[in-house]
Amino acid sequence: MEKLTDSHGRKLTYLRISITDRCNFRCRYCMPPEGIEWIPHDRIMSFEDIEFLVSALLPMGISKVRFTGGEPFVRRGFVSFLKDIRELHSELEVTVTTNGTMLKPYTEDLQSSGVSGINISLDTLDRDKFRFVTRSDGYDDVINGISTLAEKTSIPLKINTVLIRKFNDMEVESLIRFARKNRAVIRFIEFMPLDEEVWTKESFISSDEIFENMPGGPEQWMALAQASNNASGGPAKYYKNRETGQKIGIIAAVTNHFCNSCNRLRVTATGQLRACLFAKEGVELLPALRRRDEQGLQKLIREAAFLKPESWTILENSERHMSQIGG
Repeated sequence: MEKLTDSHGRKLTYLRISITDRCNFRCRYCMPPEGIEWIPHDRIMSFEDIEFLVSALLPMGISKVRFTGGEPFVRRGFVSFLKDIRELHSELEVTVTTNGTMLKPYTEDLQSSGVSGINISLDTLDRDKFRFVTRSDGYDDVINGISTLAEKTSIPLKINTVLIRKFNDMEVESLIRFARKNRAVIRFIEFMPLDEEVWTKESFISSDEIFENMPGGPEQWMALAQASNNASGGPAKYYKNRETGQKIGIIAAVTNHFCNSCNRLRVTATGQLRACLFAKEGVELLPALRRRDEQGLQKLIREAAFLKPESWTILENSERHMSQIGG
C-alpha cells in the first residue's frame, strides 16, 4: 500500500489520538476557569474504534501512536487498552502524555504494558504555583507518580515544561535537577500566549533566550546530532551537559516551528481527524469507524492528509480548547 504523504511531500508516520476530552485539571492555558461541558460518551470513540483506526493506519505507514487527552488515565480501562494495542501491534511505538496525577496506582501495569515512553506535563515545583496554573491540588500525586515510575519501572520518561516569564523561568535549574534525579529528559517549551486575559505576550520566552540562560551557561551544553534530536520526528532540539551527561530538550513552538518536517496527524476523542493542531476544521472519521469500513476510512484519511497545510496559523475565535483537541 502507498504510504501516507501530504501535498508538500512530507511522510506522515506519527498519530496522536485523544482518548478523552475529560481532565482532572483545568490548566489556565488549556481550559477556561469554569471548565468545559464534557462530550457525551456515545460521541466518543470506543477502544474498539481506536483499535480499528490504528490497524487501518499501520499499512499506510504510521509507526508511532501517542495517546493524549484531556487526561488519558481518567478514562476507565485505559491501561488495559494500552496492553491490548501493544499485543496486537508489537512493532508499533506507543507513548502517552499525561498530567501525572494517576501514574502511581498503575505503576506495575504500565511496566508490563510495553508502553514505549511516558511524557508528564509539569510546569513548576512550587506547590502554590502548581495550584494556580492547574487549578488543582494534585501536586503530591504528580511528584510521587514521577518518582515511583522512575524507581520501579524502566519506561523512558520525559517532563514537558512550558516556560513563562516571571512565573517559572527562575525554576529552570531546580527542574533540571528534579529531572536528573528521576532519570527523565526535561523539555522546555516556548509558551504560546493565546489568551491575553490570562497571560500577556510579555510572558513569552524564546528558545534562544531559554538556551542562553541554561545553568552553567550555553557553553556547558552540547547540541546533539539531528538523528538524536528527531528519531521519532519530534520538534525538540536536544542538548547534553558536558559534565554530567544529562540530556535536555528545547521546543521552539513559536519562533522556529517544525512545520517543514511535521510528520503527524491528530484525531480527537470524537474521531475528528486534524491534519494540523491549528486547523479550523477536521474530517469526521467516526461514521466510517463504526461501520468498520476500512477502505472508506483509509480514503478519508488520505484525502485529509493531502490537505495538510504547509505551516500553521494561530487559531482565532475558536470555541475549542486544547483539552478537546488533544494538543
